[in-house]
Amino acid sequence: MKQKLEALILRAVETLKNDGVLAGDLSPNIILEHTRDPQHGDFASNLALMLAGPAQLKPRQMAEKIVAALPLESSVLRVEIAGPGFINFFMNPDSQYQIIKKIHEEGNCFGLSEVGAGQKVQVEFVSANPTGPLHVGHGRGATYGSVVADLLQAVGFEVHREYYVNDAGRQMDILAASIWLRYMEECGEVLPFPSNGYRGDYIREIADDIHNTSGNEYRRPVELVLEDLPPDEPLGGDKETHIDALIDRVKTLLGSAAYQDFFQIGLKTIIRDIKADLSEFGVTFQTWFSERMLMDNGAIGQALARLQESGYLYKKEGATWFASSRLGDEKDRVVVRDNGQSTYFASDIAYHMNKLDRGYDRIINVWGADHHGYIPRVRAAMQALGADESRLTVLLVQFAVLYRGEEKVQMSTRSGEFVTLRQLRNEVGKDAARFFYVMRRSEQHMDFDLKLATEKTNENPVYYVQYAYARVCSVLRQLDEKGLSRDSLLGMDSLEQLKETHELSLMGLLTRYPEVLQKAALNYEPHQLINFLRELATEFHTYYNAHQFLVEDTALRNARLNLITAVKQVLSNGLGLLKINTPEVM
Repeated sequence: MKQKLEALILRAVETLKNDGVLAGDLSPNIILEHTRDPQHGDFASNLALMLAGPAQLKPRQMAEKIVAALPLESSVLRVEIAGPGFINFFMNPDSQYQIIKKIHEEGNCFGLSEVGAGQKVQVEFVSANPTGPLHVGHGRGATYGSVVADLLQAVGFEVHREYYVNDAGRQMDILAASIWLRYMEECGEVLPFPSNGYRGDYIREIADDIHNTSGNEYRRPVELVLEDLPPDEPLGGDKETHIDALIDRVKTLLGSAAYQDFFQIGLKTIIRDIKADLSEFGVTFQTWFSERMLMDNGAIGQALARLQESGYLYKKEGATWFASSRLGDEKDRVVVRDNGQSTYFASDIAYHMNKLDRGYDRIINVWGADHHGYIPRVRAAMQALGADESRLTVLLVQFAVLYRGEEKVQMSTRSGEFVTLRQLRNEVGKDAARFFYVMRRSEQHMDFDLKLATEKTNENPVYYVQYAYARVCSVLRQLDEKGLSRDSLLGMDSLEQLKETHELSLMGLLTRYPEVLQKAALNYEPHQLINFLRELATEFHTYYNAHQFLVEDTALRNARLNLITAVKQVLSNGLGLLKINTPEVM
């Protein structure tokens, strides 16, 4: 119906152009919205307010001319002008019945579109350092990124989901050293553990596995480990200096091959667990992209060479700098340190060059909100590489804050005091966790209420939506138990029986689903879909409590069953995109 109305409005605009009321080269953007209040019709447009200026008319006068130029259409019952010039469209109730037929015909495909057909999109999300298990903070970015990707795919984009594995750099060296120190404890040695090391139980488990497999093969004398090490923070030293010296000592004592054993075992074990956790959480990737690969295949050098050719690199104090301030960044950035080592930012430049070279029309990065300051330098790098920076969209996600009652749960991967995504899933379930994570805009702060997420009441939003689906299933079971028949085809011929306010409201809401899905996808806002499903559930529960479905009148019974099974289908489609289950019994 919306597309039909948009076509009618465009024809009216063309008529006004031909009549000289509007300029011939005018191409207005037709904005047509579903109304919230039935008294204002089914759809409303502010087009008259937009065109009044160019036409040198008052908005209400412009509205009158648009309405007068509208072609006749049987699906439009009447058109009214409201306020300063809003145009309200009241649809013929008979036309609303078509949505039920459409939903039954299209089934799981209802709401899908081809808006993004022919466009390739890469969505990179989560990308947490592989130095420990994913915690509840990562869960929000994981859910948000996966739903954004699925929504884009639902409206026709070719979507590639990617996890960038930060498997190079200092944090990975701290991980390897932490595992070796715990391994030494398994060998019976007593060593002070660095304040800047990784302390979680998962470190002990990895060390224990290595000891069970290799025995004391990697054991080294404690005195050689501690000899002349700069003091750690508890002893008045600097924790960063201490850990860096300790890493160098471990590398020297173990040798390159043995050190790489610890490095690789730690990396592979943690990545394996991350993949398992995400899969169980409904999150999958086509590619796990390695940062180390960029170093090994010379991609970083190639990226820096491109920047050099474009005149954006210079030397200062022995380091190589990227002149990102010339392209909107607040200051220039080091890409190669004075010791010859490339920086993390240099790897990121190479990674984005790789993305560009793979030919994506859109590149979407889902980052934590603490990376906000990183955006200008990445955009600057894309410009310096000769790319259109508008191809890059960075979506920021606030970490979720977990509460147990009134007590905030501290989360620190380094200290090991955190709640893992696996623990959260085991406690509240995948469905509740995913639903809660995308209930709000991604950039909004979120407190995760564990108690609410586990309640089986109408106060729990995911339970409330799933319960609407289960209630429809219950009605269909009762239909069989009572020995009543349902003829969906005959029900389509008797849809005019649906005249109750709740029924008209439900049908109007169902027509909005494709539009909501498209907006949620194009604006990267999964919460729009969540809000729609909650509203649909509310309308259904209200209808359920006010009317009987299994009535004696066969025609009315069939019509109502077709309506509620259409509701069931749309709930299934929406929850399916969120990767949330649709239980038939609750």
